[in-house]
Amino acid sequence: MARSDFKFSVKKRVRYAEIDAQAVLFNSRYLEYFDIGITEYWRAAGVYDRWPANDSPEFHVARAEVDYKVPILLDEEIDICVRCSRVGRSSMTFLFELHGAGRDDLRATGLEVSVHVEEARGATAPVPDAFVSLFETFEQTSLRA
Repeated sequence: MARSDFKFSVKKRVRYAEIDAQAVLFNSRYLEYFDIGITEYWRAAGVYDRWPANDSPEFHVARAEVDYKVPILLDEEIDICVRCSRVGRSSMTFLFELHGAGRDDLRATGLEVSVHVEEARGATAPVPDAFVSLFETFEQTSLRA
């Protein structure tokens, strides 16, 4: 996927606590970076304005993948690129790319599938239309499967 396919990105600098003995970003940290990206994506799409009291719909990560391309080094600035690519009945799929800040040098790709859960029952539930509308407006495309 081309970097230009992502309407949203957020910068993150690699800290000492995030590297391994080879001075590269430790493998589990990639999912943390994706989590930072998705949190800021939701903020930019208006989720936290629509549900300001932290009572937004509940989502659980059902699947997470990382494909490592090129090592990310200590003190590098990284652009975390995020987009919602699909909304199913009860799930949403997000795609991620990590690039050197301001550059088109792909370091890693990722995917996350989040499932909407009705807390009282602990069962999956349809993704609320208001939620989907925020992401479709933000992405300027239809996301429903």
